[in-house]
Amino acid sequence: MDRIKEKMNSIRLEADEAQAKVDELQTKVKTLEQENLRKEQEITSLSHKNQLLETDVEKLEAAHKEAKATADDSAQHSTHNETLQRRLQLLEEEAEEADKNLRETNEKLRQTDVKAGHYERKVQALENARDQWETKYEEMAKKYSESQKALDRLVEEMGNI
Repeated sequence: MDRIKEKMNSIRLEADEAQAKVDELQTKVKTLEQENLRKEQEITSLSHKNQLLETDVEKLEAAHKEAKATADDSAQHSTHNETLQRRLQLLEEEAEEADKNLRETNEKLRQTDVKAGHYERKVQALENARDQWETKYEEMAKKYSESQKALDRLVEEMGNI
């Protein structure tokens, strides 16, 4: 009788531990899903920023071409030419800065994609582990139910004696 009680207590402890592990894994999955959503939002934000920077680069390149054409046309006017040269230099620096920002943004986007893939694999692994724990929990619950029935029969038989 004591062995059965000990076995029942052991099964209960295992079931409680399994449920706690399932709860912990579900919490982890939710946390990872939220983090994944945040990363996706960051990707979207960076993609938008990338598009804006590309538009800026196009505008700056157009302005650069325009400034060069104007500089060529006004070679006769040295004062005006110097002003345009300074403006051209500033535009080129801005274009280089925008290009640098574009490269950095693309690199961040690539890194975020890599991280998102990593987290997706991690979520999949956690979901698999959770599924295994749920299966184990169901098996233990079934064993517990069978043990409970056997105990009830034993108690009934002992009561009939």
